[in-house]
Amino acid sequence: MSQKLKDQSLTSEVQAAALGSRVANGAHVTTSDLSDFDERIRLTLNAAWEKKALNLTVLDLRDIASFTDFFVIATGTNRRQVQAISDEVVERLKHSGTRAARVEGYQTAEWILVDYGDFVVHVFDDKARRFYDLERLWREARRIDVSQPGSEMSDLKSEASDQPERDKPRSLTDL
Repeated sequence: MSQKLKDQSLTSEVQAAALGSRVANGAHVTTSDLSDFDERIRLTLNAAWEKKALNLTVLDLRDIASFTDFFVIATGTNRRQVQAISDEVVERLKHSGTRAARVEGYQTAEWILVDYGDFVVHVFDDKARRFYDLERLWREARRIDVSQPGSEMSDLKSEASDQPERDKPRSLTDL
């Protein structure tokens, strides 16, 4: 059987598995190596993780959008946590020399958008995240879940928790 015919006969799940990703609700989900990301995105993920953000996801929009390359999406459980997550992201990136071009939605804290130009950070409360459902809206984007079991972020967290207290890194960039 020719390779072309074999590829046509494979389901999208099998094709995705062969490429190191999986299909969830029609969207390709991968557990990409965090070292593939720009340092600023790693800092963003680390800042959100330290403020106990839920459902951390990165959408790779490079192939489908011209206004930005990535969305980093996180969820907080209440208004204060949503603000704390966005504050930590802004502070960490400012400290590393990157300032946000724009921050919107901070006062209501249902959906805080932090625009860095080539990537945009979206911090939602749970209700707003379900309502706006950016993952569905941008379903053609490559989706990287970095806070789900089995993902690179979870692997890094478990490795860090296995170390003695004195040897623990202070951030994911120390790993």
